[in-house]
Amino acid sequence: MTFEGKIIKNIIFDLGGVIINIDFKSTQRAFEELGISNFDSLYSHSKQNGLFDDFETGKISAVHFREQIRTISGKNIDDKSIDDAWNAMLLDIPIERIKLLEQLKQKYKTFVLSNTNEIHIDAFSQQIENNIGLSHFNSLFNNIYYSNEIGLRKPESAIFNKVLTDSQLKAEETLFIDDSIQHIEGAIKTGIHTLHLTGGKTILDVFSDQIKE
Repeated sequence: MTFEGKIIKNIIFDLGGVIINIDFKSTQRAFEELGISNFDSLYSHSKQNGLFDDFETGKISAVHFREQIRTISGKNIDDKSIDDAWNAMLLDIPIERIKLLEQLKQKYKTFVLSNTNEIHIDAFSQQIENNIGLSHFNSLFNNIYYSNEIGLRKPESAIFNKVLTDSQLKAEETLFIDDSIQHIEGAIKTGIHTLHLTGGKTILDVFSDQIKE
């Protein structure tokens, strides 16, 4: 595969919004129903406050995260209600994307790089297990990097350099695909080629010429 005249050997995929369909507003609405009327000012697709940054870099546990949500809301919300609201953004993984990833793995080294947290990992791991088998999903990639496990998050240059160094990749041979412009900008600083998914475009559109019937 060539991209902007360069030979691509490695592809790094964001998870939410690229492989898994997500809807941030579903989580915003769910937390509003729990009594947090300004949740959209705390967390959105483009910005979030320090609580969520700390959760996504593993600095705080799920227990502490839930405690802070209760403090913000001023209500004694039970753990399950918090988890359900937080996970409301996680939708489905179209089987066509799984089939595409199977085909791409035969041609490229493939990776996942995701800003995430232990509550979301538990939820989408269960979803994946129920639908396609977690071991099968994991086998679609050479490695999977979760922000809360490595203590770094996008758009920091350090997390992209971590992936390049850890997996012994050359930036000029690597393509990063994400739906958040701030993450794209962070990757560009490291010399990685980037593709910003916008306007409803999916990875099926990007790799339509490589899909086998």
